[in-house]
Amino acid sequence: MSKCSGIGHTALPTVSTVIIREATDEDWAGIYPFFAAIVAAGSTYAYPEHLSLKEARPLWMEQPPGRTVVAVEGDIVLGSAKMGPNRPGRGSHVATASFMVDPQQVGRGVGRAMGEEVLAWARSAGYRSMQFNAVVETNAGAVHLWQALGFEILTTVPEAFDHREHGLVGLHVMFQSLAANEPADHALDRSPSR
Repeated sequence: MSKCSGIGHTALPTVSTVIIREATDEDWAGIYPFFAAIVAAGSTYAYPEHLSLKEARPLWMEQPPGRTVVAVEGDIVLGSAKMGPNRPGRGSHVATASFMVDPQQVGRGVGRAMGEEVLAWARSAGYRSMQFNAVVETNAGAVHLWQALGFEILTTVPEAFDHREHGLVGLHVMFQSLAANEPADHALDRSPSR
């Protein structure tokens, strides 16, 4: 996840013109190698390890009303984000998202670019807020990035993540209102347009 994967990296030039677009079926082959590496690192995601290309795909490639995007530079997939409603039905006005950046591309601004894209998408789709359910508290890069983009930590669930290096650590629930300019009495008058 942006500076967020927790995997070591060397300094690379910042991405100045990253293109973020809808992920296609063909993009999965470019996403899967860093998906598998990030999951195997055991520091940011609770997905099961050793998932095959086929097994991992439905966990990342969202179906409507969700959306999956890739950040690309030429033909190279630098990172990916998935987004959609946090819950179905009466919780569908709250968006959520997950992010992964290829560990070889961390530190170039890819995570920030995807975060900004996801927030813009959620606002334009009519979501009232965005909630991240499980940001590993030791993932300092992700926590810092999300706070810089306007998220706040609502709570931390203690010992909810079994970190490969640090053992049991907390998971932050992070939140950002996307409807700050609307009167409170309209909070539930409309559902997101997706």
